[in-house]
Order: sequence, then C-alpha cells, then structure tokens
Amino acid sequence: MIREERIDDIQESLRLAIEGAQSQIWTAIPGIITAADLATQTVSVQPSIMGSVTDRVGNNVNQPLPLLINVPIVWPRGGGFALTFPVKDGDEVLVVFASRCIDSWWQSGGVGVPIESRMHDLSDGFAILAPTSQQKKLTSVSSTNAQLRTEAGDTYIEVTPSGKVKIMATSEIDLTAPAIKLNGAITQVGGISIDGKSFGSHQHLDPQGGTTGPPIQNGA
Repeated sequence: MIREERIDDIQESLRLAIEGAQSQIWTAIPGIITAADLATQTVSVQPSIMGSVTDRVGNNVNQPLPLLINVPIVWPRGGGFALTFPVKDGDEVLVVFASRCIDSWWQSGGVGVPIESRMHDLSDGFAILAPTSQQKKLTSVSSTNAQLRTEAGDTYIEVTPSGKVKIMATSEIDLTAPAIKLNGAITQVGGISIDGKSFGSHQHLDPQGGTTGPPIQNGA
C-alpha cells in the first residue's frame, strides 16, 4: 500500500495513530546493569531491546534505547526483613515502568502528588533482579527444594519439603553470636577445635601426674 492510499483510508490512519501512541507507552523491558550505587540502591540500566525510528526517507532504523539512570532496585523485602545481593555490572534485570511519575515518592515516600504528568515513561522504571537470558541461565536448579545459592550452585542453604535444612560451603561456615544453642543429637564427621585445641585428641592433667590419654571413641 502506497502512502497516499494510507492517508485516504480512515481505518489505516486510525491504526497508525494508535500504534504511534502505543510506541510511547513503556511497560517492561529486559536490561543489563552498567553501574550500581548501593548507597542510593539504584542502578543504571541499558535496555536489551533496541528501539526503531524512521529516518528521513521513511526507512525503519534500529538503534539502542537511551541509558536508564537512577533506577530503584527492587529487593525482596517486608516485615522488617530484606534479602540483598551484591549487584554488579553485567547483571540482567527486568525494568518495570510505573504508570505515573515516581520522583516525589522516591524522594519522600508516603502518598503525594506527582511532580510531572508523564505516564509510562522511561524515567520511571524499577529494576527487578533478575530474569536471565539463556546465555546466563542457572545450572543444576533443584526441582524439589528451595535454595539460597551462588550462581555456580556449589555453595547454598537448602530447605526440603520434609523439613531438612542443608548447608553446603566450599570454604568455611562462620557463626558469630553472644550465645549459640544447639538442641538435639549432633553427629560430627571430622575434627573439632575449641580455642585452638583439638576436641578429638586433647588431653588433661592427670591428678596422679602426667596427662590423660585422648577421648575414648565408642567401641574403642
């Protein structure tokens, strides 16, 4: 269809007008973090989907969308608790755009009047961590248990439907608290040291002189 025919066709003209309006409505788009500011808990995001513009001769040309800056990070959070991550450049996110200007809310919180009348604008995004492309998908995801894990999957805290909690670490587990209470039977495989002394091979002074032998194992 040539351009003149489009102009004379009311339905086609309406369709083009609607598509033009829709092209200015932003809902959600995947992106890649280019910078993170954990002090303000915001990121800069490069949208992963390119935009399309029409050049002077009527050709559609694809080009990158503008960099999104000061995008608030969406942490899993509620009831006085929060789950945070060491966000870094290259992480993939889903940017969801608010239907109204968020500037006033972001600065002051609470309920307030938007300072601008913009709607579904690129300036009003939230970065949700993190949908991933096939190039960055996780491996060895458990189909039965919940895990807090590294991307590699070699270090994790796992909860099973039966109520078992498993902790797997590739280096060490560090517990620091004024008091640590353990209830129930404990089975230890490997050595234990208390204040630098081996629990399995330590000795005591013998009242008769000398030292005692190491602890006796069951069946020994």
